[in-house]
Amino acid sequence: MNRSKLMDELGERLRQVLEASPAKDLERNVRAVLTSVFARLDLVTREEFDVQREVLLRTRERLNELERKLAEIERRSAAS
Repeated sequence: MNRSKLMDELGERLRQVLEASPAKDLERNVRAVLTSVFARLDLVTREEFDVQREVLLRTRERLNELERKLAEIERRSAAS
C-alpha cells in the first residue's frame, strides 16, 4: 500500500471516529504527525522494493558467475 493510500485510509477512519465531536483539529494534527513520521521513515512502495530485489538477485547471479570464472582462471594459471 502506498503512502497516500495509507494516509487516506487512516484519515478516513479517524474522521469516522471523530465526526460527531469537535475534534477536527485533532484529525488534522494526527494526519500531520503521521505524514511527518512516514516521511522520516523513508518508506518505499512494494513495487520499488520488488524492482530493487530483482536487481539484487541479478547482480548476485552475475557476481557468482564472475567468481566462478576467476576461480577457473586462477586454477589454470596455477597449473601452468
